[in-house]
Amino acid sequence: MKISALQKARYEYQPKLPGMLRHGIAEIGVKEGEATQSVADQAKIKALFPNTYGKKEITFEKGTNTSVAKKQVVGVILSGGQAPGGHNVVCGLYDALKAINPENVLYGFKNGPSGLIDDDYVVFDDEFINQYRNTGGFDIIGSGRTKLETEAQFEVATKVCQKHGITAIVIIGGDDSNTNAAVLAEYFAAHKTGVQVIGCPKTIDGDLKNDDIECSFGFDTATKTYSEVIGNIERDANSAKKYWHFVKVMGRSASHVALECALQTQPNICLISEEVAAKKMSLSQIADYIADSVEARANNGMNFGVAIIPEGVVEFVPEFSVLIAEINELLAGAKAEAFNALATWKEKYAFIEKGLTSESMNVFKILPEGIQKQLFLERDPHGNVQVSLIESEKLFSELVKNKLVERGFKGRFNPLHHFFGYEGRCAFPSNFDSDYCYSLGYNAAMLIQYGYTGYLSKISNLSKPASEWVAGGMPITKMMNIERRHGEDKPVIRKALVELDGKPFKYFEAHREEWAKETYFLYPGAIQYYGPAEVCDATTKTLALEQEK
Repeated sequence: MKISALQKARYEYQPKLPGMLRHGIAEIGVKEGEATQSVADQAKIKALFPNTYGKKEITFEKGTNTSVAKKQVVGVILSGGQAPGGHNVVCGLYDALKAINPENVLYGFKNGPSGLIDDDYVVFDDEFINQYRNTGGFDIIGSGRTKLETEAQFEVATKVCQKHGITAIVIIGGDDSNTNAAVLAEYFAAHKTGVQVIGCPKTIDGDLKNDDIECSFGFDTATKTYSEVIGNIERDANSAKKYWHFVKVMGRSASHVALECALQTQPNICLISEEVAAKKMSLSQIADYIADSVEARANNGMNFGVAIIPEGVVEFVPEFSVLIAEINELLAGAKAEAFNALATWKEKYAFIEKGLTSESMNVFKILPEGIQKQLFLERDPHGNVQVSLIESEKLFSELVKNKLVERGFKGRFNPLHHFFGYEGRCAFPSNFDSDYCYSLGYNAAMLIQYGYTGYLSKISNLSKPASEWVAGGMPITKMMNIERRHGEDKPVIRKALVELDGKPFKYFEAHREEWAKETYFLYPGAIQYYGPAEVCDATTKTLALEQEK
């Protein structure tokens, strides 16, 4: 197989571990902290997780390894969307297991959680693992979105584990995947299977974080990848001086990606979904906000600019959320067939006009026709609008164009559109993500060796050099609350939204007015893997600001 020079060089990169994990296995001791409780709904979460709730947080430290020596047979699963660094979690887990005992075995279940149910796996060895060190993607075993949540699935999983003598399962995923990990851990504990479950925090969206989990892996690489290209677009805009670029970036439930890219590139406009919701901003108000920047810059001879749009921002606009709910109701059941049977858009538009309230129809009318049609053509398996497919970058540029016409704007407004999503999910991981992910996997093996279950692998103090990172674990139930999902109360890990009183947003808020009017673009350039540590090992602006003393 041919490989690039960079890939060959990255194979040879040795990820950095936290200081306490650099000791020999025999010198890694454990320190237990206080008992924990869930972030909310304590009584309900405790009742659902009687065997794994309230456990203590733990920290690894230099000392005597007091774990019981036994052969470990571990299964690892990649779950959900890809994130840079996933391969290194697997590599770190493998290396630690072999360091603990060369007889330990690591199974990789293929294509996500379904691999465990289907008993579809590969057994890792040195030759196999070495092809994936420090590389992007999840192609080592593939990923999937199957949920492990039914009694029947748990029974099959138990049998598969018993068949192979598996002692632990490591699930690498986001909030939903680690919720599944907690539920699976509770089932295994309740049925005394002897199988432990450990989770690892993954998502480029950055919304799996809290006081304990400072950063989900992949966020660093993905935002640096997007910021490189946004910086390139800014440079082009500043050179051509005739285009406004509307850039949509991933992040449906939270705007961490958009905010980090704004901090790295200083665009003229960046919408933050959480602020839109807090201020109850309408589509018209958002369009006015962007149009103000376009007009102010044009008055100074600058008919160009860059606007960053979070993928899910329209869901945070109150009037748009109501519209979506009404559309879902309008096309429920047999009414969808009647709608789809109509031959022309004119007929369908009349059907829509009769079915929506006047308030929602007023919102619908201001949408570009292409967006109107998207709302009715793209449905998810439950029959709902797939909001993430809405081309919000085109929506806002069109709304801004209409605003400028209303104002009698005499300058030039030439919008171009971009969506950066998949480009960042499988990039070569940055040094930070390479180190962080390897540490998460290595740390997971230590949690297994010490007998913990229902825990999330935790590496903290991440804005410092890796030698100062702190390794340990936290019970997954600590992050959980009860939310309404598909008409039922479900225990889930609480998503972390952008905090409007947090340091990253406050820094952005303090500077955005001048960024909107003048040109303060930053050009971060490509991710650097070799060179000064302050360049190659630098973390995100978000994390640096959050941990700023």
